[in-house]
Amino acid sequence: MIIMSVDLGKARTGVAVCDKMEFLASPYTVIFEKSPTKLMDKLCAAVQETKAELVVVGLPKNMDGTEGESAQNARKTAAEITERTGIKTFLQDERGTTITAHNFLNTTNTRGKKRKNIVDEVAATIILQDFLNMRHNNL
Repeated sequence: MIIMSVDLGKARTGVAVCDKMEFLASPYTVIFEKSPTKLMDKLCAAVQETKAELVVVGLPKNMDGTEGESAQNARKTAAEITERTGIKTFLQDERGTTITAHNFLNTTNTRGKKRKNIVDEVAATIILQDFLNMRHNNL
């Protein structure tokens, strides 16, 4: 099944997708959009472009497990994706993914503007790979 993941941001939203065998998550794109309405249009277009059959949305919980405004926005986004596309969504705890993404980018010595532009895409890839690993471990 093709699965797409979303790492929501205020200005940049990372998107990743996996292969049909659900083995490997790969970066897909970064959507540069601040308008919630335009962002939703672009996310729904990405669902169609990738032929996604499931969408995993990163759920930004606080380190103590509580949920704030960003988590509520993620829940709302997931519900709207399902409503507009008919595709099921799953909320994946994303605690620590941005830190991990920065660590990966440190390893590859990715700096400056390029780093800023792809960190969300890398975070979306980590969210999706975590989901795939959890899914395979629970089979």
